[in-house]
Amino acid sequence: MAASSSGYSRMLFSLRKYTNKSRSLYHIDTFNFVIRTIWTSGSKNQLKPKVRTKSLPQMVGVVGLEIHAQIQSTSKLFSGSHVRFLAPPNSLVSHFDASLPGTLPVLNRRCVEAAVLTGLALNCTINRKSLFDRKHYFYADMPAGYQITQQRLPIAVDGTLVYSHFEGHRRNQVVTKSVKIKQIQLEQDSGKSLHDIERSQTLIDLNRAGVGLMELVMEPEMCCGEEAAAAVRELQLILQALGTCQGNMAEGQLRVDANVSVHRPGEPLGVRTEVKNINSVRHLAKAIDYEIQRQMEVLQSGGTVLNETRAFDSKSGTIPMRDKEGLQDYRFMPEPNLPPLFVYESEASVPAGVDPTQAVVIDRLSTQLPELPSVRRMRLVETYGILREHSFTLVNEDGLMDYFESVVQMTKAEPRKVIGWVMNELMGNLNIQNLKVSQSPISPCALAELINLVESGHISSSTAKQVFQEMWKAPEKTVGQIVKEQNLWMINDKEELRKICQRVVDSHTEEVQIIRGGNKKVLNKLMGEVQRETKGRTDPVQVRAILQEMIS
Repeated sequence: MAASSSGYSRMLFSLRKYTNKSRSLYHIDTFNFVIRTIWTSGSKNQLKPKVRTKSLPQMVGVVGLEIHAQIQSTSKLFSGSHVRFLAPPNSLVSHFDASLPGTLPVLNRRCVEAAVLTGLALNCTINRKSLFDRKHYFYADMPAGYQITQQRLPIAVDGTLVYSHFEGHRRNQVVTKSVKIKQIQLEQDSGKSLHDIERSQTLIDLNRAGVGLMELVMEPEMCCGEEAAAAVRELQLILQALGTCQGNMAEGQLRVDANVSVHRPGEPLGVRTEVKNINSVRHLAKAIDYEIQRQMEVLQSGGTVLNETRAFDSKSGTIPMRDKEGLQDYRFMPEPNLPPLFVYESEASVPAGVDPTQAVVIDRLSTQLPELPSVRRMRLVETYGILREHSFTLVNEDGLMDYFESVVQMTKAEPRKVIGWVMNELMGNLNIQNLKVSQSPISPCALAELINLVESGHISSSTAKQVFQEMWKAPEKTVGQIVKEQNLWMINDKEELRKICQRVVDSHTEEVQIIRGGNKKVLNKLMGEVQRETKGRTDPVQVRAILQEMIS
């Protein structure tokens, strides 16, 4: 895949901004952004590429992703065992999950419907017939010695994911791109191995064994970590909107493997490495950009990039796990205990003898498709006249869009004014304390009441910001109580306001002379003095008019 040299420069700039927070390899990192992008602030401890960028201006990165999304279902893919995070070890294991002799798989219809819904949302072709296969490899946390997956004929193919990221000096230019989805396949998850190094033993928890997964394979069409992170974030939002996957990366519900290579445009793709099990969108961006830089450095020094599997460490970048020089033989074979999986176009196409209520019907599932993130953003822009970048913030932050729309419905203010309160005051305070929208001490109703006081002229906008901070500290108090207790009502008595302005003019004779001499900018200082004396309880327009009248 080709990319411009300017795109390469942007990638290097993003890498310089990455922060090393000294996290361990498998430490869980939450994804946090106001325009929730993958950028982090600068730091002294950065992951710094060693390559000299001027020597390789034409080399570009190529990125493809393999994403394992845990299907949101109460039971596993082939057994009736429950699915629950942090359940006691080995407490959710059926005989089939433990691969006891004589047990057979029974396909979970909910998991099939979730895969079809996801395929429809990503514009995939849904295969009316798909097949299950056995993929053989041995891990202690996979009792059967094989995984049931879909290698020959998956349930969905040839889709497209449209995503957006931000460019420009102020990170407010929305760039929209797309990446092809090669396939979506159903497969079962493995168990979990817990390694006790001190005792030289490994403990096995089979609670996760057999949990339903959708593996989504993206074509190698992205060029850097920023694009890959934006694509994964958009997919995460789509899955959450569909209800097919909760997408909580901290709980392992969304796991990403990145295939990374570098090459010169016009030449064949380079040797790729696979960075495994990346557990946050922020780490994904860092890992990919670091790996691109590492490979460029290897090639620049005359070395050869190895086809290997690597892991990402926030302190040292990507580190080797195992090589892939030898082609691994998974000995794929048809799963003998599962018949072909049929999906039907409509209820009329369900063959006689098959209960239509038990069949997976595409037309029926199509009616269940919700408003997807891209449609939500468009609706927000068209309905409320807000900036496009603000629509990304509202949709990307869980619960923020509902909060915003609730405030708009309860206030007389224009939506553009409401978005300012939501973006600046609300999100600013939430980010400082690392809180979610659902944890905000100020409800939409309380914020709407505060904005209405500003719109009605009972308090000034600067006073309202003071009141907002008091509400944040003491959410049990109403807006009216705070304003009354601190005497923050707007001064609307013109005679009283004239007396205050006169005192300021009388005590600043030097400034008055400068203004009369033609320097009108000094008038702002007098206005500030009036605001200070009244604690912001005046209308700036009215104060300016009175001062100009007195000084002229």
